[in-house]
Amino acid sequence: MTSTVLNGFILTRHWRDAPAGTEIEYWLATDAGPIKVVLPSQTSVAFVATQHRSQVEAHLATMPGMEIRELALKTFHQEPVVGIYAKHFRQLGRLARALQAQSIPLLEADVRPHDRYLMERFITAGVLVEGGQSNGATIVDCRLKPAPEYRPALKVVSLDIETSQHEALYSIALDGLPDRVVFMLGEPPRESSEPDAPGEPMDFALIYCPTRKAIIEKLNDWFERNDPDVLIGWNVIQFDLRVLQKTANECGVPLLLGRERRPIEWRTHPGKQGYLFAPTPGRVIIDGIDALKAAVWSFPSFSLETVSQTLLGEGKAIGDDYDKMAEIERRYQEDKPALALYNIRDCELVLRIFDKAKLLQFVMERAQTTGLPADHFGGSIAAFSHHYLPRMHRLGYVAPSVGEIASKAYPGGYVMDSKPGFYDSVVVLDYKSLYPSIIRTFLVDPVGFVEGTHAADPATTVKGPQGTVFSREKHCLPEIVTTLWHARDEAKRVKNEPLSQALKLLMNSFAGVLGATDCRFFNPKLVSAITLRGHEMMKLTREFVEKRGYVAIYGDTDSIFIWLKRTHTNEEAHAIAATLARDINAWWTQTLREQHGLANFLEIEFDTHYKKFFMPTIRGSEVGSKKRYAGLGVDAKGKEEMVYRGLEMARSDWTPLARRFQEGLLSRIFHDEPYKEFVTDYADALLAGEMDELLVYRKRLRHRLDAYQVNVPPQVRAARVADDYNAQLGRPKQYQNGGWIRYVMTQSGPEPMENRQSRIDYEHYLAKQLQPIADALLQPMGESFMALTTAQQGLF
Repeated sequence: MTSTVLNGFILTRHWRDAPAGTEIEYWLATDAGPIKVVLPSQTSVAFVATQHRSQVEAHLATMPGMEIRELALKTFHQEPVVGIYAKHFRQLGRLARALQAQSIPLLEADVRPHDRYLMERFITAGVLVEGGQSNGATIVDCRLKPAPEYRPALKVVSLDIETSQHEALYSIALDGLPDRVVFMLGEPPRESSEPDAPGEPMDFALIYCPTRKAIIEKLNDWFERNDPDVLIGWNVIQFDLRVLQKTANECGVPLLLGRERRPIEWRTHPGKQGYLFAPTPGRVIIDGIDALKAAVWSFPSFSLETVSQTLLGEGKAIGDDYDKMAEIERRYQEDKPALALYNIRDCELVLRIFDKAKLLQFVMERAQTTGLPADHFGGSIAAFSHHYLPRMHRLGYVAPSVGEIASKAYPGGYVMDSKPGFYDSVVVLDYKSLYPSIIRTFLVDPVGFVEGTHAADPATTVKGPQGTVFSREKHCLPEIVTTLWHARDEAKRVKNEPLSQALKLLMNSFAGVLGATDCRFFNPKLVSAITLRGHEMMKLTREFVEKRGYVAIYGDTDSIFIWLKRTHTNEEAHAIAATLARDINAWWTQTLREQHGLANFLEIEFDTHYKKFFMPTIRGSEVGSKKRYAGLGVDAKGKEEMVYRGLEMARSDWTPLARRFQEGLLSRIFHDEPYKEFVTDYADALLAGEMDELLVYRKRLRHRLDAYQVNVPPQVRAARVADDYNAQLGRPKQYQNGGWIRYVMTQSGPEPMENRQSRIDYEHYLAKQLQPIADALLQPMGESFMALTTAQQGLF
């Protein structure tokens, strides 16, 4: 056994109460391979107001292994606290429940040992391991320090399974490591056969297994032999791993995908029925859908086919869901090599999507940025706590409990009333990271609010909205934001896009966290101090712009849309916008210094020049809409781009017919091209049946089908027809628990694509899809859809 010094990156974390005390386990990826770090005999801590010490001591008399210590800490109510130190973490839970019955809060008792160990040492994901005793791949009783720059090369495997329509396992494919393989249920063919598709050689091992039990055993052996750090897939936890676990249970064999041949430690989501988490010792499991959503990618659908077509320009669909299942069944029965090829191609697509979108890098940078496990998506509250708690402790405070402040509504972002119509030369200025910059500039902070409220000298405070005051000297959040801000600037400088995105998302989450009732720091006054300051800033910015002779036609949270009042060349518009941004920033710097004695971290930037711009009215009124507009943007090099926000063109629940029509009509109007003939020809083509492929609605069923009783929208009616049809054919019902449905409107009502029987209701598409879009654009110009189409032919 030797002493060790090495860098590592935390893959998984775990704690357990052992006889000698709480034991913490971290699995690390290192340059020397995977390492398990074990920290035995860790003491857990929570806090209680000193005034309740006697009640706590009465409980501790029956709880050996716990003690009280004097501490120089206090609550947000300025009450001194004592520390409760426990040999076992679960003892704190039992004490918390006992004290709760007496209405005594045990503060921070819910912070898990492996998280507290890291946060109190300012460790997120990269660590420096010092000392301890190593025995093979295990290091015991060492010290961990931050190593924020360390990023190892990770071994990644992509996993995909194929099943029958009733989830009976047929095959498992594994790709991404040299040992590429498909484990297939059944006996090998008597004669060698190639997959059906020409030019598709079998560049992987196809191993036949006589039973499903044998497949699981082969899978366990593969993971032990190849030892990946990361397992990726598509819906890999909710489907693939769930089916594998179910299959293993039915076969009476363990599923051992963790390091040291350990099982998945399944957990259910407390708020989502049926949603599963799959913590796996030593390995990170990343679902491609979750990772894309966390990185704020957007697609009409997150199906593997849609995402791969969008990002890679290719896919491998073999029909709709039921055609696909029929083809999988045929290949399993008649051509297993072809099924194996289909299976492993899914793995390849997932690997290529991860590479194209830099998802693995994003996941690693997000873990390093937030302090959360790499496979923990969401978690803004936990990330805030990871950064905030240790800094708060060092300022002498302990955190309040969740729910200490009652829920109360607070103002959201500022949305300016719009001025609808068509415009030439509109420029958009945008405040860079508005809410983080407000936190930095005006020192908005939970501890700072407490300190400011109790400050004896007003000169040591900053006044905020609604009577809030913040300490100029004692705070945590402004420093956290500043550190992240500088890190993001550096990430952008070196073009580290995944890190820049992770830092941006974390910073921008802080205001929302302070307004989340599940956060221990929730306080409507705090979040209002941010949002209302944003309101004030946008109003002052509007005044500044209009004093310069321009018109603010719209504003939304951090952006202001400025009409330059006449047509300008692209160069002129860019120059005006740059001057406005420079002057606004200089005005903020002077105003904040002279009126508040504050440094300015507010920065407005030039975002876009719209050569042509359209702001619609609310449908059926003359009032300007909000969060809905379109524009013909032009960059500094003169490159044009059509931009749509909130219009039918940008919404997935409108038909392709509507989106294509709106795009074509707007483009013609913006480019001063004839548009009347386009409208009439489009309507003619619809009625002639030439656009039937564009008439499909795709909508989401957000609830179980049987939950729709009084209000039954078209998509629900279509789904019920579809599942009745599925039942008639002996197929599983597809929509009982929600999902996405594709349907068309017929003369008999909505009918699903699985079973369309009636003629298309073209009048519906004219009146409900084309006319609203057309009139919103034509009426400001004195035209109407009805006038144009009726003049052409009697459509109505």
